[in-house]
Amino acid sequence: MKTLILVRHGKSSWEYSVNDIDRPLQERGINDALLVSSSFKSQNLKIDAVYSSPANRALHTSMIFLRELNFNLDSFQATKWLYDFSGDYVLQFIKELDNDLDTVMIFGHNHAFTHIANSLGNTYIDNVPTTGLVELEFTTDDWTMVTKGITKQTIFPKHLRG
Repeated sequence: MKTLILVRHGKSSWEYSVNDIDRPLQERGINDALLVSSSFKSQNLKIDAVYSSPANRALHTSMIFLRELNFNLDSFQATKWLYDFSGDYVLQFIKELDNDLDTVMIFGHNHAFTHIANSLGNTYIDNVPTTGLVELEFTTDDWTMVTKGITKQTIFPKHLRG
């Protein structure tokens, strides 16, 4: 079994005149990351490795999650393959994951993550929202063989806000 957890970065700010890769999170993005990571933590899922896009907003979101999950940063890496909006590089990255890793969490961007969630999962998702989490499960032990799996769960901020 292989499990892939996709997390789209939190709501980012357009307030600053910076390159796309440097855009920071808005306060809502930080709060939503705390909300979703706290909800996800209660499931006590063992994660083998975490990867993030090098974009500021994705890295910041991943750090909030990793702190909440008490995740060892030795098993964390930023990779340019996840700074992708089409999903082509993300899919290639997934297929090249080490088979010793059973559960992997990745942080990145739309349209890529909605495309991957719909291509690899069995539940149609119109749009993975900012800080949206989608867990996909596959009945294979080989990442290169990952095709259609099941959408095990989604955790979206709007479902957690009171």
